[in-house]
Amino acid sequence: MTMMKTLKGAAATLALTATGALAEPAIIFDLGGKFDRSFNEAAFNGAELWASETGGTYREIELQSDAQREQAMRRLAESGANPIVMAGFSQATPLSVVAPDYPDTTFVIIDGVVDAPNVRSVIFSEHEGSYLVGMLAAMASETGTVSFVGGMDIPLISRFACGYAQGAAAVNPDVTVIANMTGTTPAAWNDPVRGGELTRGQIAQGSDVVYAAAGGTGLGVLQVAADEGIFSIGVDSNQNYLHPGSVLTSMLKRVDVAVYDAFTTGPEVETGIHVFGLAEEGVGYALDEFNAELITAEMQAAVDAARAQIIAGEIMVHNFTEDGSCPVQMQ
Repeated sequence: MTMMKTLKGAAATLALTATGALAEPAIIFDLGGKFDRSFNEAAFNGAELWASETGGTYREIELQSDAQREQAMRRLAESGANPIVMAGFSQATPLSVVAPDYPDTTFVIIDGVVDAPNVRSVIFSEHEGSYLVGMLAAMASETGTVSFVGGMDIPLISRFACGYAQGAAAVNPDVTVIANMTGTTPAAWNDPVRGGELTRGQIAQGSDVVYAAAGGTGLGVLQVAADEGIFSIGVDSNQNYLHPGSVLTSMLKRVDVAVYDAFTTGPEVETGIHVFGLAEEGVGYALDEFNAELITAEMQAAVDAARAQIIAGEIMVHNFTEDGSCPVQMQ
């Protein structure tokens, strides 16, 4: 069954909201807040969909600092929440410490892997979805130069960048791909001003399509792209609506489905590592009323054909995190 079919302040003052029975599910949002219009908000939307369909309630914590992670997990586990979903790779280290202490609680981590019998690790094949939007970027570009703005400089985000570069090069072997990361600390996820500055620098180098995989920082990227009259590409959530006519598409990462599925299944959700790519409809690209005029029939046909070839194993998209390398050079 595919994923789409499955879908029908300070450490002392953590914000914990909940009502009802002790067996409620819970979610811990990563830094940047649940309304980042990207990764966290996708997780929030999945939780809200579950609540609206079931009438159930859930607990939630919005982290304000890295130091709160372990405390938040323990607080929810002690309260009886089950399952507990953690959004973001940075939750992995504290979860590896906490999970063994609560063997009767099921934990679900998105974008991280924790080897414990009571943990479900959800990983997405972002390189596959990024390949598709890279193709669209190269087809839409008039300058032959496209760019990428990442958030925190980590292998996960390089996986986005490398997939994007491969897709662009598949369309135009002579394409120039400029890639910049925002920073090396978690603050890189919530710095739209810096995101905008990086985008202006890339435009000065000839980029006319920019892909943002940077959480809240990406909002600055999309804003500057709209202001300067170039195309942008959103990420995780469908961000096409933010700047209609400017956002070429969005690379969808179905974090919402992962949360919805965990909440729906409950404490009995299957543990272990679960990888979701194009074949599982875990990643893809967004086409709606806000970008329909930007994506021609020819562009859509080319991308959909590539999607089918990737699923069939006829196109192999290199995963940066496997060996720390990318077959396409980026500037």
